Amino acid sequence: MSKKTGAKNTKNKAKHARLMAQKKNKVAKEKASRKEKLKALQEKINQASVSKIN
Repeated sequence: MSKKTGAKNTKNKAKHARLMAQKKNKVAKEKASRKEKLKALQEKINQASVSKIN
């Protein structure tokens, strides 16, 4: 005989969905941050090369 309980795995599914959303947001933030750092570094390098030419 099966047990008469509520919905199966709803707490775990909700927790998993929340954790996966956190992970997705973290990765997106890191990616954007890395892109900004690279952009700033590239601008700095371009400024240095322009000043060497002049």
